[in-house]
Amino acid sequence: MGFLVVAAFLGLFMLGFPVVYAILLPSILYVLVEGLPFGLLAQRVTYALDSFPLVAVPLFIFVGNLMNLSGITDRIFRFAYTLVGRMPGGLAQVNVFGSLVFSGMSGAALADIGGLGRIEIDAMKKRGFDPSFAGAVTAASATLGPIFPPSIPLIVYGSVTSVSIVQLLVAGIMPAVLCTALLMLAVLIVAVRHGHARAERWPTVGELVAALVPALPAILAPALMVGGMTAGAFTPTEAAAITAVYVIFISGVLYRELTLAHLWHSAVLTARSSSAILIIVAAAALFGWILAVEQVPQTFAATLLGWSKDPLVLLIIANLIFFVAGMFLDSTTATLLLVPIIAPPLVLAGVDPVQLGIVAIFNLMLGLLTPPMGLSLFLVSDIADVSIRQLLRALVPFYIPLVTTLVILTLAKDFTLWLPRLIAQ
Repeated sequence: MGFLVVAAFLGLFMLGFPVVYAILLPSILYVLVEGLPFGLLAQRVTYALDSFPLVAVPLFIFVGNLMNLSGITDRIFRFAYTLVGRMPGGLAQVNVFGSLVFSGMSGAALADIGGLGRIEIDAMKKRGFDPSFAGAVTAASATLGPIFPPSIPLIVYGSVTSVSIVQLLVAGIMPAVLCTALLMLAVLIVAVRHGHARAERWPTVGELVAALVPALPAILAPALMVGGMTAGAFTPTEAAAITAVYVIFISGVLYRELTLAHLWHSAVLTARSSSAILIIVAAAALFGWILAVEQVPQTFAATLLGWSKDPLVLLIIANLIFFVAGMFLDSTTATLLLVPIIAPPLVLAGVDPVQLGIVAIFNLMLGLLTPPMGLSLFLVSDIADVSIRQLLRALVPFYIPLVTTLVILTLAKDFTLWLPRLIAQ
């Protein structure tokens, strides 16, 4: 029955049903066929949402929306331009570096694209950059948001696997820095080949300080959050609440650009986005419970371990599964459906669950850049006003640093884990 439920989900999804319906309809039908109490549906759904770590999700979504509306993204962009605008590629380098800074407060790829990305694409187009190239840099650099703390996908992963969310968030720092460096190198190579525009001169110390001071409160937010969590001062959920209050303070008191209208609009956008995520969380919990009852994860684990018990081989197989899933499913759905099935046999074989989390989420972020579902592609295509085909052609040079990062995360276990281990000492 478990495999029939999975087959029904896949069938409905391929027929074009919304993913929530594709998950819920087979689950409800299973409960009816098995003669289980109908109240079980409400019980499993409620239990899934009764999770303190998940409270961080709407809070970080709120932070990202608030930043987009209260002038913080403009200050981050100006600082990034002053710092790296003279490098070959100019605004394209600013795009990558600014995404790293912005991701330290938003925690989501699409928030990065919709906020700072919109500013960056418009600025690049005004400076004569090809719109498809501007969109490609924005889409590629947006992968940094979900692995650099705070990270909404890593919070979801931690809530599913009961792995320390603090360890996961800290583990994402070095991969994000590595990916940033490789993307900036790719931009440099492309810019030199095509002679892209850049700032006329390097900034003076005074200009750098003048750009840094307004952006500094926003830049300090990730350090405040990660430092507080690693010191044990507050949990990731409390960190999300503190970050929200901090953003309200700096945008309302320091920048004086926050209005009640901004707060209301941010709250409305947050409610819409959060409801879309959390209804999938609830549906996937019911779906996962059915698979657990039918022992689908145990069967899958036995099959997977029958192929190989080598941790690296299993991690490579997991890479392929998550990459393909990311091509069709959003990251939240893929995490909730696949991780409870894939993680146990890999952990049993010796794969570190923190490393698996970083590898899985980074894979799913690559899915945002891959047809047919790639949400980043559609959003960037709309903002840059280019076709998906043009965008994909411009993205080709940036797949190289992204895949290189994924290979390093897969093969070099200690690269991901050394910082969490250092902080844990």
